[in-house]
Amino acid sequence: MADRLLTVDEAAECLGTGVRFVRRLIQERRIRYVKLGKPVRIPESALAAYIEQRTVPSLQEARAACFGKAA
Repeated sequence: MADRLLTVDEAAECLGTGVRFVRRLIQERRIRYVKLGKPVRIPESALAAYIEQRTVPSLQEARAACFGKAA
């Protein structure tokens, strides 16, 4: 099943940021995107991966990971 492709505006709304931030992520290639001629789209999975990579675990989750326990 193919990912839904989000516009820059939709991606910014999902992240709760401005459009400039998303455009900077694209320009710096810090997020995966699809180029359709001039317009670009961000796959939902790329947005989810970006969020996951930057999510800081709680102290309890970090300790559980260190000691091999379930959180």
